[in-house]
Amino acid sequence: MQVFQTESKIIITCNKRLSPYLQQEVEALGFEIKRSFSTGVELLGTVNDCIALNLNLRCASQILYLLKSFTAADPQQLYDNLVTVEWENLIDFSGYFSITSNVNNEHIRTPLFANVKVKDAIVDRIKSIKGIRPDSGADQNKAVFHLYWQEDKADMFIDTSGETIAKHSYRKIPGKAPMLEALAASTIMATGWDRKSTFINPMCGSGTLAIEAALMATEKTPGFFRMNYGFMHIMGYDEQVFFNQRRILKDKAVKQIDFKIIATDISDDAVDIARKNANTAGVEHLIEFAVCDFAETEVPEGAGVVMFNPEYGERLGVHTKLEITYKRIGDFLKQNCRGYKGYVFTGNPDLAKKIGLSAKRRIEFYNGKLDCRLLEYELYDGSKREPKVD
Repeated sequence: MQVFQTESKIIITCNKRLSPYLQQEVEALGFEIKRSFSTGVELLGTVNDCIALNLNLRCASQILYLLKSFTAADPQQLYDNLVTVEWENLIDFSGYFSITSNVNNEHIRTPLFANVKVKDAIVDRIKSIKGIRPDSGADQNKAVFHLYWQEDKADMFIDTSGETIAKHSYRKIPGKAPMLEALAASTIMATGWDRKSTFINPMCGSGTLAIEAALMATEKTPGFFRMNYGFMHIMGYDEQVFFNQRRILKDKAVKQIDFKIIATDISDDAVDIARKNANTAGVEHLIEFAVCDFAETEVPEGAGVVMFNPEYGERLGVHTKLEITYKRIGDFLKQNCRGYKGYVFTGNPDLAKKIGLSAKRRIEFYNGKLDCRLLEYELYDGSKREPKVD
């Protein structure tokens, strides 16, 4: 089973509402999208193609390579189909693997039971041929296989990512309520930022938005920060393919930029965490950090993007303090950021009304399970007022 050179269906998953941005990325890499859906895209390719995708994509969660599609009405039929797969040519008998699943079948009360049936098929097959069985468990740091089973239709995949690639591996200190890296990258893509004009992130928290902006500007991808993927634990893996892809990434990366990326926060601890995360990502020298109230944030003359991700508060019973904060955000955008495009990412529509500006666009996202909007404000040219100090 030469999966590294054999073309099959590839499903790239992402968080809900990130699919349009994932599609942009995949097409920019030269792949043809066969199908798009709310949580991912489908294309054709090999596991070697999956290596390139894992290293390059910012918005994705998992990259799944189809091993087999089949009909299974119940757990026994699931087992009977999977025990015929040549697992002995995919994982070493002395190796380790884990199973994940998305199951909707009348005979399955818990996905864990389906996972056990997959595991049994794998170990029974390998033991019957090799005389010894591989280890298995919940850790996703080695070979990972994913079962997608809806009613009587089943797909069995290699999860070539293993641990999710929605986390970009540079954020060693998460800070308070951090935005998932894949979501942060998608929101920046949604702004249409040209990656060569000023990017300003007041209230930066752990720095994810500013860091993702710096990575985009320098064409550094998440593949720079990770050295372990699911595909590395599949038999037939050629590490030279991986290192060739990393070399391509390194060659196209830009070391310097000729515009400003600015990140500020009123919290010393937040800015310290953001600096450390930026240092891990190799972009600390590209970001101007400052400890200050957001209204004191420097806004250079010209144009660019100003992006806020403030606290959302409770959906019901909005806090007076946050109402004041949102009003001040609107004042700052209106008075200090003329010529820029302003963005506020929030999960609280009542607080959003306090901004006091008319949103040109309301772009839908989820932050976890929370329904959110990225609000876009067109801030027309004119004389800027000096930053006010409260």
